[in-house]
Amino acid sequence: MAPSAHHPVRRRTLLGAALAASAAIALAAAPAQAAIWSSSDQWGNYTTSDGYTLYNNIWGSGAGSQSIWANSSSNWGVWANHPNTGGIKSYPNAKKVVNKPLSSLSSLTSSYNVTVPSSGAYNTSYDIWDSDYDYEVMLWVNYNGAVGPLGTSQGNVTLGGHTWTVYKGNNGANEVFSFLRTSDSTSGTVNILPILKWIKDTKGWWGNETIGDVQFGYEITSSSGGLDFRTNSFKVSSS
Repeated sequence: MAPSAHHPVRRRTLLGAALAASAAIALAAAPAQAAIWSSSDQWGNYTTSDGYTLYNNIWGSGAGSQSIWANSSSNWGVWANHPNTGGIKSYPNAKKVVNKPLSSLSSLTSSYNVTVPSSGAYNTSYDIWDSDYDYEVMLWVNYNGAVGPLGTSQGNVTLGGHTWTVYKGNNGANEVFSFLRTSDSTSGTVNILPILKWIKDTKGWWGNETIGDVQFGYEITSSSGGLDFRTNSFKVSSS
């Protein structure tokens, strides 16, 4: 699998022209205390001691500069300077692989705490994939600016401890089910399993898929002038 773990098929086709390197990123993007890992590479990635993988993941056309840093899976962040134009530029994220059939999961939860800017256009989201990358489930916990989900609205549903507006669509490579929280949150816990079972058992949109990646990060459309996105804590638990 390519380092661009978000939308793997589609995003491999969007490499296009190479992004210009920016020597100014390193100082601007560094956390207050030097991190144990950082990268401004388009596909920069790092695996933590507890089995998470961090990706810089600059995949969209017209992107600017971006640098990711990490001290651990639960303490990492991104500095991004993407122009004020439409279209998603990147999805820097931390990923945990579950690799269990939906029917064999008894629990799948995640907690998060983030600090996000008040300007720019982005969403903070989970991106959950089946192991074959045929289906994508996005859970938007907060969003800002001119951003919106793919597909058409299916109405509201209360699942996993929160109320979501649900969208169903297709990006040409895979089905996409997007759940947007009706109230923004920068911290909390999401019970993911009831959401995945609702897709299967209530809607019949997929079968007994094997759940692969559980990603969490920032889908950035614009961050002109340079903005900081910080993950203060993050954890995925499954059994």
